[in-house]
Amino acid sequence: MFTPQGPTLRELAVQALSSVERGYDLLAPKFDHTPFRTPDSVLDAVGRALRPMGPFDAGLDLCCGTGAGMDVLGTLCRESVTGLDISAGMLAVGRGRPGGAGPSSTAAPPPRPLVTWVRGDARALPFGPAFDLVVSFGAFGHFLPRELPGLFAQVHSVLRPGGRFAFPITAPPRPSSPWYWALLGFDAVMRVRNALWRPPFVMYYRAFRLGDVRRELTWAGFEVDLHALPEFGYRRDGSPRCRMVVARVPSAGRGR
Repeated sequence: MFTPQGPTLRELAVQALSSVERGYDLLAPKFDHTPFRTPDSVLDAVGRALRPMGPFDAGLDLCCGTGAGMDVLGTLCRESVTGLDISAGMLAVGRGRPGGAGPSSTAAPPPRPLVTWVRGDARALPFGPAFDLVVSFGAFGHFLPRELPGLFAQVHSVLRPGGRFAFPITAPPRPSSPWYWALLGFDAVMRVRNALWRPPFVMYYRAFRLGDVRRELTWAGFEVDLHALPEFGYRRDGSPRCRMVVARVPSAGRGR
């Protein structure tokens, strides 16, 4: 499905009846050939927007999947890049990508940060305050709204003073758009599936709303800024179609 190298309809159905972790383990070998992978255009736009805020020493890709966001961090961070995901299968694919195992041993390579892959849950991060930048791409539909306070508190806890948590967020489609009804239908199907089948597969496209996200980030102790990503254009009312949220931990001495 999607491309000749992508999953079949049967494989997607098996994934949909699995847990989030098991589902992505199954999908991992073909994940990069599906629309679920964050497009390079989004990754590049976020990298360009973050570059003037750096350089950064240590970066974390939260829910890294097969590592598309790790390439962004690799251009922004000088010392280390860490990818964390709950799926061992996705991490295995990431490690096998070119450069996924870390610096090569060829003569006089260009400086690259140390690359580390960690299996873990974003809601219980196994790190101390070790990072200057945390990014995440396309993962937040896997968290229920009630989980956001704990998730954002975890991210806050692993950032150093002055560290940033950045991620893109697209404007929701309007009710006149076919995409609005497609996403509404998908969320309805997921709710029925999770009511009838265990374990649940959490993926809700319409649950991650900018107003709620900004409020919860502020409650977690972040200073929040929004940056338009002009590459994706503007809606008729002048609002950007895609923004980058940048949540900053106050510098030492300013408190939470």
